[in-house]
Amino acid sequence: MCGICGVVGLRHATPIVFEGLRRLEYRGYDSAGIATLVDGRVERRRAAGKLNNLGVVLEENPLSGTTGIGHTRWATHGAPTTCNAHPHGTERVAIVHNGIVENFEALRHELEAAGQVFETETDSETIAQLVDYYLVQGMAPKDAALKALQRLEGAYAIAMIFAGHEGLMIGACHSAPLAVGYGDGEMFLGSDSLALAPLTRRITYMEDGDCVVITPAGAEFMTFDGTPVQRKEQVTSLAAGAIGKDGYRHYMEKELHEHPLVIGQTLQRMVDPATRKIVLPDLPFDLATVPRAVITACGSAFYAGMVGRYWLEAIARLPVDIDVASELRYRNPPLTAGSLGLLISQSGETADTLAALRTLRQNAAHVLSVLNVEHSTMARESDMVLGTVAGPEISVASTKAFTAQLTVLACLSIATARARGVLDEQGEDDLVSALLDLPSRAGDVFAQGDAIRRMAAIVAEARDVLYLGRGSMFPVAMEGALKLKEISYIHAEAYAAGEMKHGPISLIDRTVPIVASVPFTPLFDKTLSNLQEAKARGGRLLVFTDTKGAERVSAIAEDMVVLPHVHEFAAPILQTIPVQMLAYEVAVLKGTDVDQPRNLAKSVTVE
Repeated sequence: MCGICGVVGLRHATPIVFEGLRRLEYRGYDSAGIATLVDGRVERRRAAGKLNNLGVVLEENPLSGTTGIGHTRWATHGAPTTCNAHPHGTERVAIVHNGIVENFEALRHELEAAGQVFETETDSETIAQLVDYYLVQGMAPKDAALKALQRLEGAYAIAMIFAGHEGLMIGACHSAPLAVGYGDGEMFLGSDSLALAPLTRRITYMEDGDCVVITPAGAEFMTFDGTPVQRKEQVTSLAAGAIGKDGYRHYMEKELHEHPLVIGQTLQRMVDPATRKIVLPDLPFDLATVPRAVITACGSAFYAGMVGRYWLEAIARLPVDIDVASELRYRNPPLTAGSLGLLISQSGETADTLAALRTLRQNAAHVLSVLNVEHSTMARESDMVLGTVAGPEISVASTKAFTAQLTVLACLSIATARARGVLDEQGEDDLVSALLDLPSRAGDVFAQGDAIRRMAAIVAEARDVLYLGRGSMFPVAMEGALKLKEISYIHAEAYAAGEMKHGPISLIDRTVPIVASVPFTPLFDKTLSNLQEAKARGGRLLVFTDTKGAERVSAIAEDMVVLPHVHEFAAPILQTIPVQMLAYEVAVLKGTDVDQPRNLAKSVTVE
């Protein structure tokens, strides 16, 4: 959550920083601000709400200077007001901060007792006041920053500028991402490479416990005690054009239409075209001897993990536990040494998943992460990373990253089954063929746009919606319900179809649509029976099925979307696309902010 962008150099900082913040809007925020050095003085402009509000403030009261920092804030401590917006500061220093300062109350009491005057309710202002206190004691900016960093507890990425020190910026990170960008006579700092994409492709990703002193001439890296360290500069493949809408109404619509490409690109990385065999990178452990797997993730990634659990147990015969990441370490489960910890995250910075990773590591588990950002904190702390090749996902609600995660998990399940000797060559060939057929079948889904929009018109009028599925379709139902809640603000719940008669059936009436994912698999008849029970009680059935199931479903469904029939193994990936499309079309009808739904952040970097 939150976003940081900073620049030191030759050009006016404000327009560079403002556009950097625009590229970070996808992370979610509720206020924004910029600070620059103007004739050596720290000056700030801030506004509650969207960046357009800050734009109005800047038009009315422009901000010059060539050294500047900016921030989009997602409120944790203190309401999303202009006063609480970043940058925070004094006449000597301005700071922006992503994360949480866990010991801010003790520090604030100490600083107030020493005469520092606070203006906000935030934990972040404590950083500015602490640095200011050391500056007042006569310390130089670098020394004051390092001394302050040594006293902070929590998770943070920080950028600072100092009055009277043109061309100087100091950054630091601990359990939150921060990247340094290299230009020609200017330098940049950003929360991620997206913020810096149009400015430079030369990036250094900072590591936990790094501090960086930036001037137009370059960057000097050190630990918080001032010990110099070397950090690798690399060229990112991300280009500025990768984050445009390409004529679509919303980023989410664009990303939905990228499903076929993303599935295909991920398969290209994991399938040898000559042998049609799954090829994993060399793992530092043997899949054949792993006694158990533990899958953990948050949100949509957790639902991908649920599908992965079905596959790993059914195909590879590997026992699998699964936990929401925010629960795993607090549940204190007994973990077997040598188990496989399988982590799933789009950003690779999800705080709860990162905490779960460290718990698994402490219990001698092998750590394998499925990530879309391969230079993230989770990537650095994992034994191995399987990349999803989804490209930038700007919309807060995850779409293409989810099907990419499923594709990776499907390939991993096949490879694990072969390593464990429970899948023969013919079996592998059948499953790989099913996956290779998916990109073209995924493209066929978009021909069902009219049917999906008809369903959306029904769902948009509802206050409550039930989603049903059996087996691997249950997580698909959960994903559909989550998407509807996230972007249309309609209450939706997903149930395993067999559980409906154990309570939820009492909710059924004509005002509660029932969305069901029912491909023609061995569980088709069971699920159809559940739907007939709902129909008998007046339920309005909106069904996603396939060409083999359509004839039998049509007798009871009010409306249905007919998808191509695919192998049971591949069905969860294909069935995910239309339930996400349904949520999108409902949100469009409701007129909500599709790409930036209220209260949500793309990258949740605090617990």
